[in-house]
Amino acid sequence: MCFNYKFILISLFILLSVSCTTKKDTYSNPLEEQIAIVKNQFAPDKRVALFDVISVKNNTEIILKGESNLPEAINTLKENLKTKNITFVDSIQVLPNASVEGKTRGVIKISVANLRSKPKHSAELATQATLGTPVLVYKKEGNWYLIQTPDNYLSWVDGGGIQLMTQEEFASWKLADKIIFLDTYGQSFEEEQQNIVSDLVAGAILEVIEELKSFYKVKYPDGRIAYINKNQSKKYKEWLAELNPTHESLIKTSQSLMGLPYLWGGTSSKGVDCSGFTKTVYFLNGMIIPRDASQQVHTGLLADEHKDFKKLQTGDLLFFGTPATKTKKECVTHVGMWLGNNEFIHSSGRVHISSMDKNAPNYDAYNFNRYLKSKRLLNQDDSNIINLTKIAVFKN
Repeated sequence: MCFNYKFILISLFILLSVSCTTKKDTYSNPLEEQIAIVKNQFAPDKRVALFDVISVKNNTEIILKGESNLPEAINTLKENLKTKNITFVDSIQVLPNASVEGKTRGVIKISVANLRSKPKHSAELATQATLGTPVLVYKKEGNWYLIQTPDNYLSWVDGGGIQLMTQEEFASWKLADKIIFLDTYGQSFEEEQQNIVSDLVAGAILEVIEELKSFYKVKYPDGRIAYINKNQSKKYKEWLAELNPTHESLIKTSQSLMGLPYLWGGTSSKGVDCSGFTKTVYFLNGMIIPRDASQQVHTGLLADEHKDFKKLQTGDLLFFGTPATKTKKECVTHVGMWLGNNEFIHSSGRVHISSMDKNAPNYDAYNFNRYLKSKRLLNQDDSNIINLTKIAVFKN
């Protein structure tokens, strides 16, 4: 009896102490709520926006620390705090920082650059970028650079994959005439068909110096000179002018990638994950769409969410995962592309075709049962889709 009474008193004392400590800490750090509000407004998805800001109390001062690539978000936070008469010391670092020495632009200089979630080779493969992809450069750690690709994806690339440029150098690169490589695989050569300079994958972009009878003489972002077969490539301006994405062209492109191995983080013809596959198909038809399936699902027009596959058009994207409940949000984990005839093409193990028809030999019961909805991206006016015929990403 006496032991239980003492135990209860001690427990109450600890509970009150913890409660008081929590209350005191909350009171001593009044900026956290405002930081959360601004982060939710400007950077709800850390994959495409960086707002890593915290507040720290130092004696009587409250210091804002961290970094962001969003000047507008930082300014909004400061104005909100001033409106609420909260005093603070500003130590937020606006990216790009001094570590890049003014070279705030870059162009991928190898066939496929593996972009990591952290600045080390052992980190998760977040995504890839193909030769000629222009990027923003924010900071350097060791031999790694934090970059942002045209679809706004943030990741790290090692120095061997990127040619750093000043704004002036990048402007000159963007003005130069270019070619796009269109075969699934290939090589460039030191001379016409002699000594390989590099491998190439579909969608590679290179400066063109001279058009010869059977080759284009090209220049890599790092200055290497090479020759590329004309029957594997096309002048970028001509390719753009001829672009007319259709249901049929999306199917043709997707089927040209049949059998590619599944690669987590892959977005090239060396290997693709599910959303990397759909992203590559659309890119080769002149459209840059968001990187991940959970981002692509918020793009375009809703085509179906009741397994009414008769509503779908070829090229529509099908999304799979876990539906929302009262306590959990919808979770999108897979995406494929509709081919018609109850079939869709997707990267799972490899790029292959599956069916929604229970009587078909390639019926995919697993994905049928976790189907969520389908979205239509073709010919949709959507801020999440970069139409290369309207927005100058590679060539002014």
